[in-house]
Amino acid sequence: MTGATSDPPAGPAAHRAEPPAEESLAELFWAVARRLRHQSRRTLEPWDVNPGHARALAVLTRHGAMRLSALAEHLHIAPRSTTEVVDGLEERGLVARRPDPADRRATLVAPTEEGTRVGAAIRSARTTEAERFFGHLSPADHADLSRILRTLRD
Repeated sequence: MTGATSDPPAGPAAHRAEPPAEESLAELFWAVARRLRHQSRRTLEPWDVNPGHARALAVLTRHGAMRLSALAEHLHIAPRSTTEVVDGLEERGLVARRPDPADRRATLVAPTEEGTRVGAAIRSARTTEAERFFGHLSPADHADLSRILRTLRD
């Protein structure tokens, strides 16, 4: 019997249904984080970069050339992981390494012209992605969620 009240809802509205009472706050948070992560990966596909690459490129386009150790601090990752991220970006022509003029033993990493262009395109795509994801929230809910997330982050 189609349309019976026991049929589950279909389409996007089904995802907005009230969660079961037994669903914990942590489970809800991780479910939203998973959706954001999947959406972010899809958004980044045209540039063949992963979220870690995108974060590093964003830091470098925002702050300019820096040592790998400084980039690791900005990203809150181990220096070895930073090297792997930079290697991936360098292979794609998005960043370049060069000697640090203040200390020739050290290396700076900086976005290339292509990296700056791609970084701007990613920033624009992510802004659109965020507007689509959070756009159905009221201004008050948006402000509350921002406040709550900042509190949890700090």
